[in-house]
Amino acid sequence: MQKLNFPTYAFRFKNSENKVSIFDEIRKKFVVFQPEEWVRQHCVKYLIEEKNYPISLINVEKELKVNNLSKRYDIVIYRPDGRIFLIVECKAPKIKISQSTFDQIARYNLTLNAEYLMVTNGLNHYYCQMDFDQSKYLFLKDIPNYDTWK
Repeated sequence: MQKLNFPTYAFRFKNSENKVSIFDEIRKKFVVFQPEEWVRQHCVKYLIEEKNYPISLINVEKELKVNNLSKRYDIVIYRPDGRIFLIVECKAPKIKISQSTFDQIARYNLTLNAEYLMVTNGLNHYYCQMDFDQSKYLFLKDIPNYDTWK
């Protein structure tokens, strides 16, 4: 398992039929261990343990429609009123974060209307705040902690 640019967290694993799975505490099930899933699980732990987002406001790997195409977002954080606060796009560590990654999350955000965006490959993290008036995103050093916006 590759060391990522996140704090060290404890994870539950299981091995069955020669496949390793990692436990996803949001979906409450074991999922096949893949490089992108390794990043996603670290990011979920980071959001819960470092940023204090309640598990009840986090959603993982759900389908959305973008221009009549079925897509899946990685992580979404909701506000208590149901509006989307943050979308996270996770890539495997070997995938370089590029403009196309930002284009992907921006397309998702046309449907989801999140206030903040995060893109990570586990090694590099990028944070943005949406400026809907100007139709652009502003890069940030970090995303807000839950305590600052709830």
